[in-house]
Amino acid sequence: MIDGVSSSNLFVVQFLAYLLKKIGMEKCDFEIFIKHGKMKKTTPILFFVFLFVLFNPSHLLAQNFPKLRVMVLTDIEADPDDTESMIRFLTYANQWDVEGLIATTSIHQKARVAPESILKVLAAYKIARPNLLKHVLGYPTYDDLQSKVKKGLAVYGMQGVGQSKNSEGSDWIVKVLEKKDDRPVWFCVWGGPNTLAQALWTIKNTKSAEEAEKIYKKVRVYTISDQDDSGPWIRKNFPNIFFVVTPGYNYANATWLGISFPVPGSNADVISNEWLAKNIQQGHGPMGAAYPDVAYGMEGDTPSFLGLISNGLNDPEHPNYGGWGGRYELYLPPFEDSNQGMFKRENWPKDEPETRPIWTNAKDSIVSPIDKKSYVGNRETIWRWRTEFQNDFAARMQWTTKEFSECNHPPIPMLAHSDHLTVKSGQQFHLNAAGTTDPDGDSMSYFWFQYPEAGTYKGIVSFRPYSPNLYDLPVTAPVVDSVQTIHFILKVTDKGTPPLTRYKRVIVTVTP
Repeated sequence: MIDGVSSSNLFVVQFLAYLLKKIGMEKCDFEIFIKHGKMKKTTPILFFVFLFVLFNPSHLLAQNFPKLRVMVLTDIEADPDDTESMIRFLTYANQWDVEGLIATTSIHQKARVAPESILKVLAAYKIARPNLLKHVLGYPTYDDLQSKVKKGLAVYGMQGVGQSKNSEGSDWIVKVLEKKDDRPVWFCVWGGPNTLAQALWTIKNTKSAEEAEKIYKKVRVYTISDQDDSGPWIRKNFPNIFFVVTPGYNYANATWLGISFPVPGSNADVISNEWLAKNIQQGHGPMGAAYPDVAYGMEGDTPSFLGLISNGLNDPEHPNYGGWGGRYELYLPPFEDSNQGMFKRENWPKDEPETRPIWTNAKDSIVSPIDKKSYVGNRETIWRWRTEFQNDFAARMQWTTKEFSECNHPPIPMLAHSDHLTVKSGQQFHLNAAGTTDPDGDSMSYFWFQYPEAGTYKGIVSFRPYSPNLYDLPVTAPVVDSVQTIHFILKVTDKGTPPLTRYKRVIVTVTP
């Protein structure tokens, strides 16, 4: 014992000290107490802090992985969907270091930027944030986010790129990219990217080639198709920049339509006006009240950051792995005039051939859980997860107004082995989810499946005679004559309301 503290209680004290470190208190009297067995006069105050930490379950959900640096460029007010996406984005803001929220133009809004509309959404977030913090740590303050709201020039596309075309938005981007921080910056571009283009122009014209290349390596871009002519310009003039896009000014072939396009096989109920009213808009505090009705399509910009959410499935650096934001492959797409089909417009800008490989449309083949039919396509790479990411958003909207005990929280999948395995051709091995827990004590369902498109082995691995809903699943590796990779996904769904899903990806290398 240490001054009346039993060894079992000492473990609790040590754990509390660890938690305090996790939330930013690097030094505290409890550390002195643990080392020397003596309490200082300030300890009773800290003791109540520790009790708060111990009995506030949100701290147990705090992430322990490096946050992604994320910046949004939005033509907010061109369409209500930017405001919708901004509200969802902020409910996940605990997962990222939000580096900027920049108001821009687009082909739909050529001469206006609306930073005041971003601030309106932030005002609702400011009210909701204290309640969000009851569920998970890490939500940035209103003041922090407000200081990062900037605007680009109120001009269209390349009219805003070149000498004397700097704006507070482009200057801010340069400042963020110049930080002594090696983590990439993920640019989620919901309108035109000319503010980013001007920042890149400035870097190219003010820094040495070596310095500039180091900065370019930090840039990760996902644009919602091409909403001005600066996106193609970036891809041509900065060929090494990581760029995800369905190229073209027409949206008919866009992967991002999978979030809300009511195609056969997809769950249309969770994108309906009725579902949105019940689960997002009404009775969910100021953030719900600020979520506008759908005009053209729900949250067309959200896929730009869905793949950045840490859920065990998404791997942002590998768009070809697939995740909530879709799956994309790196190649030079053949030229196709996009101005056709349902989105065809008169006097629309003409597309140009791509000059280098980009991360773009890829196809998944799936069996729909709705009608049990098979579907193949690029939008399938998003809508296959629609039920799960909509339920997740609905739960976070509940967090904005309700207590921890009144809400559902995602399960925490675990693996009894590494997430990278190497096995021999024909060898049996186990996929084991032992240790998986749920913070609310909910019952959980397990489901293992192969993601053929994500690996090099394109055959289907049979789980028979075993059921894929076993937490410990025996699997026999296929017989191969060359090294192959196979992606297996563990999907864990709790039985709370709404049911929430998290994943683990296991990449198995099979050698001959």
